[in-house]
Amino acid sequence: MKRLLCALLLAAASVSCGSGTPASIMDKDVLVVGVRPDLPQIGLETGNGRFEGFDVDVARYLAKELGKEVRFVKALAADREPLLTSGRADLVLATFTISQERKTKIGFAGPYHVSYQDILVRPEESAIREVRDLDGRKICAVKGANAAERVVDERGVKATLVPSDDYAGCVTMLKDGRVDAITTNDIILAGLALHDGSGLKLLNARFNEQRTGVGMRLGDVDGCEELNRAITKMYQDGSARMYLDKWFGKAGLDLSAVAVPQFEGC
Repeated sequence: MKRLLCALLLAAASVSCGSGTPASIMDKDVLVVGVRPDLPQIGLETGNGRFEGFDVDVARYLAKELGKEVRFVKALAADREPLLTSGRADLVLATFTISQERKTKIGFAGPYHVSYQDILVRPEESAIREVRDLDGRKICAVKGANAAERVVDERGVKATLVPSDDYAGCVTMLKDGRVDAITTNDIILAGLALHDGSGLKLLNARFNEQRTGVGMRLGDVDGCEELNRAITKMYQDGSARMYLDKWFGKAGLDLSAVAVPQFEGC
């Protein structure tokens, strides 16, 4: 009987673990982390598989606190969920706003940063001052992101959405007049303006709180709780403020209140 019980337990273990995919990130030595390759100051590919930016620094900090090595892969807006559901990435730190719809498919730790949606316009633009002023205007909508759609669906603003593969395309269209504004997380817009250097104007119109989380596979409660502990420490030891000052200190963002975000729960 004991031999039969052992055999059944081993068989069950092979079913759960035989795929080669550990049940938790805590069972891995190296974490594959998806980061944006296209967002200056946040996640930007600099060549030879190297990345830099706020999300990259946060990912390195969290991996170190978990005692893991880290390897980065590209995570464009439309790639974030598929990277996790396919198992090609263990975590995604890529301006990934936590939403109830997304939580039906993937898990989230954090948030590790709370920002607001804002608006970026041309330097000479004076008629657009807040979100309601986008009524009748053309705004850029990046594939795989939902910020532009939220202006129409949640705010009831009758703007025209102009699709783009990425935010670099949005900047090009803003500068040549094909769109009137770009709207998304304020740190994304700040990074775009800093990188472009042509005087694009961030309105500080702050609306729609954006809770940016660490995307992960559903059901990894142990990994989520460890990440939340690491995020808490990152704020308590001053690292979070250091990263924010490093990447956005010259962007005009209000960084006066940097505190541990309220977590969503694992």
